[in-house]
Amino acid sequence: MLRGLYGSDAGAVGKDGTKKVRKQQHTERISFDDVAGIDGARKELEEVVDFLRHPARYQAIGAKVPKGVLLCGPSGTGKTLLARAVASEAGVAFLFCSASDFVEMLVGRGAARTLNQLLTEMDGFEGNVNGVIVIAATNRPEVLDPALCRPGRFDRHVYVGLPDAKGREEILEVHCRNVKLDSEVDLSVIAEECGPLGQRSGAQLASLVNEAALLAVRHGDTSIKYEHFEKAMNRAFASQTRSIAGSSFEFTMEEVS
Repeated sequence: MLRGLYGSDAGAVGKDGTKKVRKQQHTERISFDDVAGIDGARKELEEVVDFLRHPARYQAIGAKVPKGVLLCGPSGTGKTLLARAVASEAGVAFLFCSASDFVEMLVGRGAARTLNQLLTEMDGFEGNVNGVIVIAATNRPEVLDPALCRPGRFDRHVYVGLPDAKGREEILEVHCRNVKLDSEVDLSVIAEECGPLGQRSGAQLASLVNEAALLAVRHGDTSIKYEHFEKAMNRAFASQTRSIAGSSFEFTMEEVS
C-alpha cells in the first residue's frame, strides 16, 4: 500500500487493538536500478510512480489512475521488491500488510468477512484523492475472488515472470555489486548455466551469489571464482531434486493410503 505526500496513518490501530499496517523502514534506498531482469513489469509501474510524484497533472486532465495494482507471478521473482522500489522512486510511504496480518486481525470472523473488510477499505479510497494506491502480490491469482479484480479495485494486473538468460545476468550483476569476483568470472556464462539447473528467480540467484561467496571463504580464497559458482549451482540443484522427490513420495503415500 502506497500513500502519497498527503499524509500517512502508518501503524494505525483498529478498534480491536490490532495494528493494521506497519510502515516499512529501510536504511538502504531501493530504486528501480536494484530491480533487474523484469523490465516489462518495471515499465508498467513507471506510470504509478509518475502519478504519485505529479498527481495534479492527472487530476487536471480528469485521468483516473488505478486504485489497485496486482502483481502476479512465481515466488521469488521480485514482486515485493518491485513494490518497495515504486514507493522509494516516488518518495512516498510504503505501508505493508501480509496475509498473516489479516488473519490475526480477523481471526474467527471467516474468509468472507476478511474479504469484505478489504473491499470496504479499497472502496474508501474514492477517486484516489488521498493519493493512495494499493499494490498486492500473489503467486496464485487464479484463486482470488473476482470481486477483487473488477475495475475500480485491482483493475491493473502486472505479470512478474521468471527472467530469461539476459535477465538472469542483469540480476547477478546487481547481487555481485558488493562481492569480490575473480577477474575470470563471466556472469553471462553463469546466467546461461544456472537456468537449466533451476536457479532462475531473483531470490534463487541472490542465494546463489551468497552461497558462492561462502564457499570462497571456506576454501580460503580472496575472491569468488567460477568453481565456487559451479559448486553452489550443483548444490542448489541437488537440494531442489531431493525436495521434489520427497514431495512426490508423500503424494504417492497419500494416494496409496
